[in-house]
Amino acid sequence: MPEDVCILAFGMISAVGLTAREMIASVRAGTARFGQSPRRDKAFEPFNVAEVPAKGLPPLNEELSREPLSTREARLLRLATAPLAEAGKMLAKNPLKPPLFLALPECETRVPLDKARFLKSLARQAGGFNPVTSQAEFIGRAGGLSAVGAAWRAVSEGKSPFALAGGVDSLLDLYVLATLDMEQRIKSNTSWDAFIPGEGAAFLLLGSKAGADSLKAKPLATLSGVAHGTEAGHLYSTEPYRGEGLAQAVTELFKASAPPKPVSATYSSMNGESHWGKEYSIAYMRNSAKFDPAARLMHPADCYGDIGAAAGPMLAALAADGIAQGYRPGPALVCCSNDRAPRAAMMVL
Repeated sequence: MPEDVCILAFGMISAVGLTAREMIASVRAGTARFGQSPRRDKAFEPFNVAEVPAKGLPPLNEELSREPLSTREARLLRLATAPLAEAGKMLAKNPLKPPLFLALPECETRVPLDKARFLKSLARQAGGFNPVTSQAEFIGRAGGLSAVGAAWRAVSEGKSPFALAGGVDSLLDLYVLATLDMEQRIKSNTSWDAFIPGEGAAFLLLGSKAGADSLKAKPLATLSGVAHGTEAGHLYSTEPYRGEGLAQAVTELFKASAPPKPVSATYSSMNGESHWGKEYSIAYMRNSAKFDPAARLMHPADCYGDIGAAAGPMLAALAADGIAQGYRPGPALVCCSNDRAPRAAMMVL
């Protein structure tokens, strides 16, 4: 019989916080940290971005600093270092390192990341996981939840007593910014149905209840599995946009894991572009009986910008903290949508 899977710890970083506690305090307060980049858009105006302060990031280790990493690779490795250590701190003395299931950016440059090499580099930079049993096959916002789902299965099926899941992303690469600007997707004086590019990383430590007992750790929340959907009419498709993908994911989630009581909050990856609200509305209407009439809709990209592949684990951590600390009753729905077809949803209880 599958075991219950719990969130035991998490680590986070974004423009509004260098640690999980800073992040949570900023999001609860509605603090936004957007600023002007030295890079300029096609109208020669500064990009509006949500950037992690450079002084808040650890350096690359000596070996990696001598290797021919791209600027973006180096940035992603530095972004992931502290939150990965924060999430895995309670396993620091455990000789058996857990697997890591990692989501990476959907928005690529002309030279896409080598996922396997990045995973090995992260093991050298941050440690705390077994790179042999780990995977970095998950892409974009929905990919962050897919990574959590893979970690959930590893623990639920008894393959590992613990697993790490997370995502790291930065939309502040010049090529990525220029591409999004050409598509008029970056918020500016001339683009209103748009978003603020951000960057960040978030990691969860998952474990069984038996695993939690072995560490004398109190679980923060319990997770459902992850359900997936496919949006044929995504942003880069010629098909009509009907919002079916997210509705499919949420409907399948509730069929597989009926919430024990009405959902009290939704944590969404929507970033300010109007189409994300449209598809959430369809998913909600088709499943409205599963929601509390007073359910809240949380979209903390209002605070830290669009953080891409880090969104799913970040939202799950925020939901888990609300449940653990008692300021946001469960169950909470977490849903994420890629720019392209993938959609994903899960519950935090």
